[in-house]
Amino acid sequence: MTATETEPARVTSDQPQPTSKRTPQPTAATAATAATAATAATAAPAATAATDRRRWFALAIVMTAAFMDLVDVTIVNIAIPSIQREAGASFSQIQWITAGYALAFAAGLITGGRLGDIHGRKKLFLIGIGGFTLASALCGFAANPEMLVASRILQGAMAALMVPQVLSIVHATFPAHERGKVFGLFGAVVGLGAVTGPLLGALLTEWNLFGLEWRPIFLINLPVGIAGLILGGRFITESKAPKALKLDLVGVALVTVGLLMLLYPLTRGRELGWPVWGYVSMAGAFVVLAVLVAFERRKAARDGSPLVELSLFKVKSFAAGIAVQTVFGVALGIFFLVWTLYMQFGLGWSPLKAGLTGIPFSIAVSTAAGLSVQQLVPRFGRKVLQAGALVMAVGVLLYIWEANRYGLSIAPWQMALPLVVMGVGMGLIVAPLTDAILSEVPREHSGSASGLINTVQQMGNALGLGLVSVVFFGVVDDRLAEARERTAAGLAFADGFQHALWWVAAVLGVIFLLMSALPKRPAQHVEGADDPGPATDKEPALAG
Repeated sequence: MTATETEPARVTSDQPQPTSKRTPQPTAATAATAATAATAATAAPAATAATDRRRWFALAIVMTAAFMDLVDVTIVNIAIPSIQREAGASFSQIQWITAGYALAFAAGLITGGRLGDIHGRKKLFLIGIGGFTLASALCGFAANPEMLVASRILQGAMAALMVPQVLSIVHATFPAHERGKVFGLFGAVVGLGAVTGPLLGALLTEWNLFGLEWRPIFLINLPVGIAGLILGGRFITESKAPKALKLDLVGVALVTVGLLMLLYPLTRGRELGWPVWGYVSMAGAFVVLAVLVAFERRKAARDGSPLVELSLFKVKSFAAGIAVQTVFGVALGIFFLVWTLYMQFGLGWSPLKAGLTGIPFSIAVSTAAGLSVQQLVPRFGRKVLQAGALVMAVGVLLYIWEANRYGLSIAPWQMALPLVVMGVGMGLIVAPLTDAILSEVPREHSGSASGLINTVQQMGNALGLGLVSVVFFGVVDDRLAEARERTAAGLAFADGFQHALWWVAAVLGVIFLLMSALPKRPAQHVEGADDPGPATDKEPALAG
């Protein structure tokens, strides 16, 4: 049975069914009598084509929002010297400008996903992108560092409402047989966003548009956000969980407290000298999260509306994918920070030169992501992700070899080869991994699942950033204590970079082993696999 052959029963349902979820079979057999068959058959293709255009417009809108968020996460790092100079921000305030966003983002992701399930993903997406745009304006026009810190925290909170809806809107809008292609596009967006942020930040800062110094890095979000708000209201199809759920306020509090107890010490630990209370807080975070699990089990048994849907972890592909996503976040958290520090502080490169160096990586990620889900995963399944981990590890080892061989005289073109190899490996992982995690998730829990995916990724990044203090700064600080000239300081950063990359390679080895728990082939990629059958009470109700 083909995907479209499961649809006729839905044509005659009482509720009008938009075709944004999947394209109906253009037949009148179950929608009209033989006398009206010709009319129905003529009208169906036109309606199908119109709706098909609507959902692809909707995809472009949510992908643009995801790209805007990804860029905003990285764009600030490049502009930090300008912010310090022009705004007079202290080092502690600079820490909070970057960390405040991450903390608010991670703490609110699961809640944002559940709110989308309850009140509608389109509605929450529009609220999120509107709030994100407003917060960007407040950042751009901040009168002092304190206002900038507060605006960044608000921006992270609004991103937590917006981002979980991206994957859940895709999951609820596109049928299984098309989702692989869509997640390939999502992987390409991730790859582009990871490198475009620093490059765009460098350009906007160096151009100093209208004498605004660093402010355009935030103000650039305004036209994009306004366009997304207007077009999203027109083209995105609403979806929500079929049964009325209540927001689990106790669960929200436990998740927020637990994540803050874990992420705050990791973010501020090195600056404060790793105080004892930081270790106590991180240990206590696991106690709070254990209480959360126990409470959510009781909540699910009592009224069926927990914040974290623990039954998702009974789905093998979801549980294994979440583990891989977390550890993968650790690897990326380490690499991207130490890479930036190595180029700008170790090699003394300008922000623009460092940003341009990442272009081969970005292109490789985008190309490999599209190729993996459209060509490779349908044929080879899980082996593609495992190959990606190995290829990325090879790229890391190659980078270590080149950094050691060329020292401080290394040129951007010499970095191109390891970056391309790493980019190909990352592209093979990032797009099909998302597909594999969500492939067997019931649609009414897609928002909660998407929130968990993004949350564990942020947690993994935070863990990676915390480890940077050990695997990178632990080496750099020792070398700098003995360094009395610029060359020695540069060598200290180069040594720290190579040491950190050995850790990244080891983490990728762990990822390779964890991937063996993923299903050999995601369900929608099995040759001849059927799309889900007619709508059931587990599918979200769709409204045009």
